[in-house]
Amino acid sequence: MANFKEELVNVKAFAFDVDGVFSGNIFITESGEQLRTMNIKDGYAVQLAVKKGYPIAIITGGYSEGIRKRFEGLGVKDIFMSCKQKTVEFEIFLKKYSLNASDVLYMGDDIPDYNVMKTVGIPVCPSDAAVEIKSISKYISSIRGGKGCVRDVIEQVLRSQEKWMDSDAHHW
Repeated sequence: MANFKEELVNVKAFAFDVDGVFSGNIFITESGEQLRTMNIKDGYAVQLAVKKGYPIAIITGGYSEGIRKRFEGLGVKDIFMSCKQKTVEFEIFLKKYSLNASDVLYMGDDIPDYNVMKTVGIPVCPSDAAVEIKSISKYISSIRGGKGCVRDVIEQVLRSQEKWMDSDAHHW
């Protein structure tokens, strides 16, 4: 993990899982609807990264219109849901933006993220990720999933590239 900070200057795009990264818990209503809570600071960081021109992919096995609406509202264009094998959608994302996997910071928390994380330049995870995911991560946030871990990594990248506290940062 010693080179993590130095590598942040090379990040050109972000990709994230949802459950366990943006959300910590899922609440299930009596009718079976799944409800998630998300951290507002994660949302701020995502919209700022979008504003700065970073492609962002949401790659999740889950599905809900709430997920789609949340990320579309933040400006995210690439939202992949109901993913059975995340490497497929990740390759679509790379091709769309002519990216190499080494250009991407990916944050995941559990086994379905493993294969994508093995290919990216900077695999990272929240503090409560599965042990297998922690073992391949270049950085383990001190923050749990759903509590601001996304903000943690986006802020570090934008700071390293001197894009954090400029005029774009002061408004949505």
